Amino acid sequence: MKRQIVRDVATLESIYGQPASPSLVKETPFIHPLYRPWIEKAPFVALATAGQGGLDVSPRGDAPGFIHIEDRHTLLLPDRRGNNRIDSLRNLLEDDRVALLFLIPGIGEALRVNGRATIDIAPELLARFASNGQLPRSVLRIEVEAVFFQCSRAILRAGLWSVESQLTKGDLPTPGEILQALSQGAVDGNAYDAALPQRVRDTLY
Repeated sequence: MKRQIVRDVATLESIYGQPASPSLVKETPFIHPLYRPWIEKAPFVALATAGQGGLDVSPRGDAPGFIHIEDRHTLLLPDRRGNNRIDSLRNLLEDDRVALLFLIPGIGEALRVNGRATIDIAPELLARFASNGQLPRSVLRIEVEAVFFQCSRAILRAGLWSVESQLTKGDLPTPGEILQALSQGAVDGNAYDAALPQRVRDTLY
């Protein structure tokens, strides 16, 4: 099959045409009061960053409201305990640009936020985000540059919130099976899977 690669904006726009007016009107350079509830009620956000080592999209989740709206231009995102790869944080030391995608279960639309982030470890700030007696290692201070909602087409096509589209764990390779295969047997997959639920609970916060 012969490839036809698009390499310029003019060609791209000739294929897709001009954006619909609502898709431009919905964008604001700050957290509009009507966008505020979307952030306050979201229990999950995907955080995208870029650096010399490559790109990263990191899932972040907690009880709704875990991302604090400091003011209409600033978000505060606590960095809860994880696997310590800190790919996102490494990227931010090189390139402070971030993109966030907020998802709310049962809602087809998503909220997108673009901006720039710094890593803040001020003790009084960390204390504000203590949970279950645990402090976050750091807090991302995100200066908002653009906010807009994403329509529900992708969520509807995916059936993301549909019970009928949900898989069970048996439908996919388990984390232990993956690690055992990639480590050429150095990791005991069965033991890893057996210990995983408790290990996750122990490191939630």
